[in-house]
Amino acid sequence: MSSRRDFIKTSALLGFGATVPTFLGRTAFAAPQSGKPGAKDTILVVVQLTGGNDGLNTVVPFADAEYTKLRPTIGVKKDEVKKLTNSLGLHPAMGEFAKLYEDKALCVVQGVGYPNPDQSHFRSMDIWHAASTDKALTEGWIGKAFKQKAVPGFHLADSAKEVAPLALTGAPARVPSITSLEDFQLKTTAADAADKAKQKKLIEEVASRERERPEDSKPPVAHAPGSPDLLDFVRRTAVTTYASTDKLAALGKTYTPKATYPNTPLGSRLKLAAQLIDGGVGARLFYVSLDGFDTHAGQGGATGAHATLLQTVSDAVAAFYRDVAARGHGERVCVMTFSEFGRRAKENGSQGTDHGSGAPMFLVGGRVNAGIVGDHPSLTKLEDGNLKHATDFRTVYAAVLNEWLGVDAAAVLGKGFAPARVFKKS
Repeated sequence: MSSRRDFIKTSALLGFGATVPTFLGRTAFAAPQSGKPGAKDTILVVVQLTGGNDGLNTVVPFADAEYTKLRPTIGVKKDEVKKLTNSLGLHPAMGEFAKLYEDKALCVVQGVGYPNPDQSHFRSMDIWHAASTDKALTEGWIGKAFKQKAVPGFHLADSAKEVAPLALTGAPARVPSITSLEDFQLKTTAADAADKAKQKKLIEEVASRERERPEDSKPPVAHAPGSPDLLDFVRRTAVTTYASTDKLAALGKTYTPKATYPNTPLGSRLKLAAQLIDGGVGARLFYVSLDGFDTHAGQGGATGAHATLLQTVSDAVAAFYRDVAARGHGERVCVMTFSEFGRRAKENGSQGTDHGSGAPMFLVGGRVNAGIVGDHPSLTKLEDGNLKHATDFRTVYAAVLNEWLGVDAAAVLGKGFAPARVFKKS
């Protein structure tokens, strides 16, 4: 019997790829049913816009005459924007975000940044990831938060080569990077296909019998290494992990989205997040990135390179939110976008924009403070050609930590960052 247990332990726990997190073994087949503890735990989806998104052409102050002067070539015209107010509008490519705004599921936080902004991509991104301007940055704000409260999560990578962000560094347990549901498939140590089939069948048989055992006959968590109870516990953990991952691997075949996702890498990764959320694995944090926002040349106005990027974000995030909301998770989910900095107010000679500051953040969800938070940065009171920030990004993080994830923001960010009003009052 011991060799059988050893086989189960080796095949089911070590045989899975390194991407499979340990919390799957604890969540078994599904999250609690609606109304039970844990069923309504909030979920945060972070969307990183890498390269420095041009905030001035994202949330457009179309009624400000100075805007046209600063951007005679790449400016978006008044009759092209998706109007939010009598003076502000979204870029015309963000039609899906405009619909979310109408549905009161979009919060626009204006002029976000930090004091004495650094316009190096790497340094500024590290500052946003660590939520600190210290010289040496080794831990991320999410990693620090996970030290305060266990919040399982995933980094949804575009490829196996994409490195997990600094924001996740420092967590007590590694946040796994995955690219698809296929990452959850069982990887046995079999020498050939026939042997692999035998191993898989054996694990399935044991898993099936384990699920059928009466709860009171299952031993408690063991203490002494090598004891029968410990081996039994390892076996139970192994088979429930197997059952969970087997179910997840099958989600791709059975999941029918309740919204139309765009055929883009970002759309695919957010669809993966929706599948994992609805699959009930217990994850509460998903992190994705979209590159290409360093638009120094040929940025375009209502159309062009930047417009394509904005449509990619708008379409994918909106589809994700509508999908999960239709499945009853709308009140649980919050999507937050950010970029390491904005762009300069005045367009450059290459019909693009250079590194700047003071850009908007977006939050999407059923419990966000829908509408516009903060004033749009002045176009006449610039600092070295840059928009002045009015909202420190750490105040948005403080709200996400305190009011959404239930983590003490001061323990992560330090004192002095009052939560921004980005969520509805309870």
